[in-house]
Amino acid sequence: MSKRDYYEVLGVDRGADEQTIKRAYRKLAMKYHPDRNPGDKEAEEKFKEVNEAYEILSDPNKKARYDQFGHAGVDGNAQGGFGGAAGFGGFEDIFGDIFDIFGGGFSSSRRKAGPKKGADLRYELAITFEEAAFGADKEVIIRRHEKCSTCNGTGAKPGTSKKTCSKCNGTGEVRYATRTPLGQFVNVKTCDVCNGEGYIIENPCIKCNGTGKELKQKKIQIKVPAGVDTGSVIPLRGEGEPGEKGGPNGDLYIVLRVRPHEIFKRDGNDVICEIPITFVQAALGDELIVPSLDGKIKYKIPEGTQSGTIFRIKGKGIPSLRGYGRGDLYVKVIVEVPKKLNEKQKELLRQFADIMGEDVHEQRKSFFDKVKEVFGI
Repeated sequence: MSKRDYYEVLGVDRGADEQTIKRAYRKLAMKYHPDRNPGDKEAEEKFKEVNEAYEILSDPNKKARYDQFGHAGVDGNAQGGFGGAAGFGGFEDIFGDIFDIFGGGFSSSRRKAGPKKGADLRYELAITFEEAAFGADKEVIIRRHEKCSTCNGTGAKPGTSKKTCSKCNGTGEVRYATRTPLGQFVNVKTCDVCNGEGYIIENPCIKCNGTGKELKQKKIQIKVPAGVDTGSVIPLRGEGEPGEKGGPNGDLYIVLRVRPHEIFKRDGNDVICEIPITFVQAALGDELIVPSLDGKIKYKIPEGTQSGTIFRIKGKGIPSLRGYGRGDLYVKVIVEVPKKLNEKQKELLRQFADIMGEDVHEQRKSFFDKVKEVFGI
């Protein structure tokens, strides 16, 4: 009898990725598992067929040969099901802790945990506008777990030590052999005495309660690069929480928040500021004292400057975070209209208005000419 196409067996397309194939396998293996179908020969055969298909399609090399040559390319690899333990490779790892739903020989497996990276930490650092522009050396104080100073990280009370778990002999797991109609299988469970640690602390350290760690404060020096902005992140590798079982420390992420400036606003690498000027300065032109990140600079505005005019001063903005060039400084001038005038000032202004006439106000004249044209006023 010819074998069915492995993709057809698992119910997936030929272009299915690894995760899709694995999900299909899990679903079908649970459906046809002998513990769920006792005495059902048809289910047993389908179970073998599903496992054989997965064994080929889950292996990139075997899958490539099968895609090119069909069953002929992998006949020497497929084991034809579960005769004993043959063809069973990877079953326990794929199902993880769902095996215990069967209630039979395929219990869940949680092997002794290996080295694990410590947790990452996040710290928000507020800096000034100038510090963001030009960089700064800062110091932060963080709280993190470190090796207990009393037990030196062992978790055991000074003068005592950890003891190897007698049930699992330090492996962190207990193995049981189970016989099923399909053969004998090894059932692996986390040791319930040491909870998978492989050791027991009979006299825990009083200070750290057996964890081997205590919470401490640590000062860390940080170099803030020039050109950062709110939301910029400075990663400090290995400055996070300590790892487990010899694993590396986590990382510390410094998240920057730039305080608002009283004068300047930022737009990318450009800096914007507004400067009030008098009517006389706007009309006659003047040399202004302009604030910048580098200090005060002189800038001459021409006569007839209109309120809202923006002047660009090159290279006086924020340095590039990548280390080359600077943005520009944009100065917006606002003509300030005086609110309190004495009678003499008012009279002089009236005389000035009479002398000026309408011809000198080009924008005003143009506007009212358009009003007359549109409304006939």
